[in-house]
Amino acid sequence: MGMTTETDSFGRAVDYLRLSVTDRCNERCLYCMPEGYQGWERRPDHLTAAEIVRLVRVAAALGFRKFRLTGGEPLVRRDLLEIAREMKKIPGVETIGLSTNGLRLAALAGELHAAGVRTVNVSLDALDPQIYKRITGGEVAKVLDGIRAAVAAGFERVKLNCVLMRGVNESELWPLVLFAAEHGLPLRLIELMPLTTTEVLTEKNFLPCGEARQLLAQKDELIPQPDCRIGHGPARYFLLRRTGALVGFIGAMTNLHFCENCNKMRLTADGKIRPCLGNHVEVDLRAALRRGANDEELKALMETALRLKPLEHQFRHQYQPGRPMTAIGG
Repeated sequence: MGMTTETDSFGRAVDYLRLSVTDRCNERCLYCMPEGYQGWERRPDHLTAAEIVRLVRVAAALGFRKFRLTGGEPLVRRDLLEIAREMKKIPGVETIGLSTNGLRLAALAGELHAAGVRTVNVSLDALDPQIYKRITGGEVAKVLDGIRAAVAAGFERVKLNCVLMRGVNESELWPLVLFAAEHGLPLRLIELMPLTTTEVLTEKNFLPCGEARQLLAQKDELIPQPDCRIGHGPARYFLLRRTGALVGFIGAMTNLHFCENCNKMRLTADGKIRPCLGNHVEVDLRAALRRGANDEELKALMETALRLKPLEHQFRHQYQPGRPMTAIGG
């Protein structure tokens, strides 16, 4: 098997695989999990730790270098540390990241670092406890403890993610900037996408990145950082002159060039490889695994998924979610 990076049908280098290890979560975020969702109760079909590690090995041989453990909430999976430790041993795996809501991070940060996780993204949609609870159903104090523990554990990078929601958390943007500056952490502001139900995204609740920038510009000067690349995502970064905060904007809805350099695919918790978050195309790897497919056959299926990766997402074209974000993987 070759060790060079694969390219898709449009010449984009694709070397980043996001691995959803569970669709379970200990929060119920407005933009991720529809009210009443209990998909896991109907679909007890998650990949085992051994199956995940095997697919990572195949992906690494195919040229994937960057991997991120996601969910749902990955830290509710009891064998996550085992998965990370085994991934770390695989030739070609250059970096393992984690996306988490942070509720269990304080207890696990040290063990995650020791297991080989090198970067952590923490969802933080508000600092005000009431607003945070409205958005997520959780307790922000536990998340802040988790962020501090992650910083103390010595990860190469800890980033904060905030989903923009008009009428919900725009008042929290400046406090989040100050918190990020205080702790020396990059803050990324992410446009709302239609990932639970179509109704989750409306003109009333959509807050575009451009408007968020204007809100912050009332408090501080935003200096573009066109050469700033932190991690493997599509954020466009600005340095705030007075506070020193570094703020990235992820505008999947308003940035018409958003998909031009997309470098990722996703593996869902139930074993489907999904070339694009905003497209329903999936290739079933679990079925192949469980019928005894060899590594070359699994590699061929991954290459098929790569060829099916579309030029751009469909979010701007009346996209109808087939299953919610928590089932696809963050």
